[in-house]
Amino acid sequence: MIKDLFSVTTTTLIACAALPPKPAAAAQDSAANQYMHQADFDQLVARFEDPARAEWQKPEKTIASLGPLDGKTVADIGTGTGYFAFPIAKQAAKVIAIDIDQRFLDYIDQKKQTQKIGGNIETRLTAPDSPGLKVREADMVLIVDTYHHIEGRVEYLEKLKKCLRKDGVLVIIDFKKVKTPPGPPVEIRLAEEQVKSELKSAGFTIVSTDREMLPYQYIIKAR
Repeated sequence: MIKDLFSVTTTTLIACAALPPKPAAAAQDSAANQYMHQADFDQLVARFEDPARAEWQKPEKTIASLGPLDGKTVADIGTGTGYFAFPIAKQAAKVIAIDIDQRFLDYIDQKKQTQKIGGNIETRLTAPDSPGLKVREADMVLIVDTYHHIEGRVEYLEKLKKCLRKDGVLVIIDFKKVKTPPGPPVEIRLAEEQVKSELKSAGFTIVSTDREMLPYQYIIKAR
């Protein structure tokens, strides 16, 4: 019996822990990744950090909608340039900034050093099919403009659910499946109802849905 228990525990830990990163080409398998990587890295940074983004992304209002972050560990999956990681780090105990592209993590680490900010941000490289978190490591997981990049999403969400602590919350913010000035082509976006269906299939319960606060995106909270 002890042997069986050890086997189950070990399997759970492996399922949630960060996996060895795959080659860069693997990170571009999905249609969304192929579209994104039509731009070079400097262009992506300029796009993500464009001051005009704040007009529609509303970072301060979005972060306020997450609720109190004091003492919490927040994982930012698909962190990119750390657009949300840095402001969240001002409130949370720890931010784990996760990406499949080492260049973004290097960008964040360099910004931390040069600007002397984000001391509680840990950068972490992961594989496209792994959340890159340990079992019960995060109080909140934030996925902004990244969920539509993920392949095998239900299986991915099942892994991710194990990484949340008791009463932990997953927040997915992604583009509505209609044509909007910013964002990817409509054909590679995911409808809100599809995201909620996938969450339920992975064992999550939908807490709330907001289609009004952000002009081009929906916000889904689940646990």
